[in-house]
Amino acid sequence: MPQITGVGCSRVARYNRCGAADLNANGIHTLQIKPVRNPKQMLHFLNRPRIINVGGRPFVSQGLSRRLWDDIYHRALTVSWPTFFGLVATAFLLLNTFFAAIYQLGTQPIANQFPRGFGGAFFFSVETLATVGYGDMHPQTLYAHIVATVEIFTGMASIAVVTGLIFSRFSRPHAKIIFSEHPIVRTIDGQPTLMVRTANTRQNLIAEASANLHLLRLETSPEGFRLRKIHDLKLVRDRHPIFVLSWSLMHVIDASSPLYGETAESLERTQAAFLLSIEGTDETTSQSMLARRQWSHQDLRWNHRYLDLVHDDGTGLNIIDYNVFHDVLPLDDGGNPKD
Repeated sequence: MPQITGVGCSRVARYNRCGAADLNANGIHTLQIKPVRNPKQMLHFLNRPRIINVGGRPFVSQGLSRRLWDDIYHRALTVSWPTFFGLVATAFLLLNTFFAAIYQLGTQPIANQFPRGFGGAFFFSVETLATVGYGDMHPQTLYAHIVATVEIFTGMASIAVVTGLIFSRFSRPHAKIIFSEHPIVRTIDGQPTLMVRTANTRQNLIAEASANLHLLRLETSPEGFRLRKIHDLKLVRDRHPIFVLSWSLMHVIDASSPLYGETAESLERTQAAFLLSIEGTDETTSQSMLARRQWSHQDLRWNHRYLDLVHDDGTGLNIIDYNVFHDVLPLDDGGNPKD
């Protein structure tokens, strides 16, 4: 039985009539989808609420149609490769089955048909749809020629569409940028500073990389109106001319910062989240690359520091160790690592 897992899924299960919340063996809230048993349930299954996680907080979207054909191009680009080829193969078999049945409606429409019956018509349909044309089997009636003409046109169009989709999937740029699991807050030059570490694991040059860091939190106006606001967090350096290895992004928490005076408790009350996006031009492909990451307030580590990525091996060679990329160490009040 398929499950949707995540923080707080039990709180949103009541929005999904076809789901039920439970705890698994690891104590994680799960949302179980019950089997579809009739057409009405199938319609509800296709339009079931979608659970979207923003900053560790789940949101349930309702009232939007999720029919397959509403956004089929986007779905074709975003499904996994096994699912994509599985759907293409299924459509291929169904299309040939349909045309084989159409051929069977005629009177001996196919010359040299082998094997006799539906099997021969199916294989002839495969050859026709793919515009192979071996020559052994061929249409011998006007009816068969008309059906073959329609099928050849359908086959040419289908090949063009599938080829275009495969090319689009292969040509989509994918940035190999990783982000530290935990943003940290530590004192730098006497100022509390929010830091996030990123790295280009492809280690090719991303030219003119730019970064944008945002704070998303729940606020209440003087009139009592509650809404989520997005605040821009100004970075010490928001551009990197040659992003090849790593990049430490820093935001100084001064009087002008939206984080000024905030604590772990206050960020929890406002359900704060951090959003980071990095964009640049891949020098190899000349394509625009985009990577993004979000963290909840629970991921933030106060008075910590990152382990150094680069060290000298003693012979003058600099070693960059990505094994410690996500590691953080607590600091004492003086800014020194704790024992």
